[in-house]
Amino acid sequence: MSVFSKFSPAASRVLRTAEQECRNHNHYYLGVEHLLLGLLHEPDEEIDRRLAQRGLDRAEITAATRRAMGTGEDRTWEGILVTPRLRAVVARAEGLAGGEAVEPILLMRALEEESGGLAVRLLQARP
Repeated sequence: MSVFSKFSPAASRVLRTAEQECRNHNHYYLGVEHLLLGLLHEPDEEIDRRLAQRGLDRAEITAATRRAMGTGEDRTWEGILVTPRLRAVVARAEGLAGGEAVEPILLMRALEEESGGLAVRLLQARP
């Protein structure tokens, strides 16, 4: 997927995990929620700090995301579509990278700026 060509090795692992989550849920699209699951799977101290500042636990957010996403119907795989929202998050992360490789923390920051989606609601600070 050429849209992800400016990713660091760690961010590429996040993407591969997101794609696997997509397949595991029988989804034909790769969206921001799949990206969130990929980010939560990748060990990253900066993301850990960001989650801790909000009082969030990786395992709890992972479980809540998977429950909220549900599972699609079994289907023949002809490829995975990348949602416009995910494309926008990636573009935002590339902007934050300023020409450098996109790192997982930049994907997280860009995802947090995405408005109105499930992933953002799950990442909001707990009272």
